[in-house]
Amino acid sequence: MAFEQRSGAGGEDVLNAQGAGDQGMMFGYACSDNDDFMPLPIWLAHRLSMRLAQVRRSGLLPYLRPDGKTQVTIVYEDGKPVAVDTVLISTQHEEGVDSMTTIKNDVIEHVITPMLPTDLDASSMRVFVNPSGKFVLGGPHADTGLTGRKIMSTPTAGWPVTAGRVLG
Repeated sequence: MAFEQRSGAGGEDVLNAQGAGDQGMMFGYACSDNDDFMPLPIWLAHRLSMRLAQVRRSGLLPYLRPDGKTQVTIVYEDGKPVAVDTVLISTQHEEGVDSMTTIKNDVIEHVITPMLPTDLDASSMRVFVNPSGKFVLGGPHADTGLTGRKIMSTPTAGWPVTAGRVLG
């Protein structure tokens, strides 16, 4: 066992005053959009993702597969959320299921509609389900590039700028 004595002026440990010394970066904030203190777009996107997994696991939509992504745009007036502008859900599915009709209709009925906050206007809401088309191949091997890693996964509603760096 090795011990070292570290102390600065007046008995203060100079090295402890420097912090952890790691390269971690945190980004986020609390707000009053909901009881979880999360910005409403990411709060709702999380709930849509959980509901998507729930309808897949329960067998309600048996053709769904585990990979999926959600994005929500909310309209704010005077700093308060008033409407859902856009909901985008991409969900992996088995081969042969029609994304433009079957999947879209089922996702709207069983995933999006039950999760929408009733106090927000959704009358002009735009909905995109699998806007890139077929999504049969999923998981890390489908989403990684040259480096073998996803570029970024952010729970911060897209606020931080990544400048195209590989984060992982």
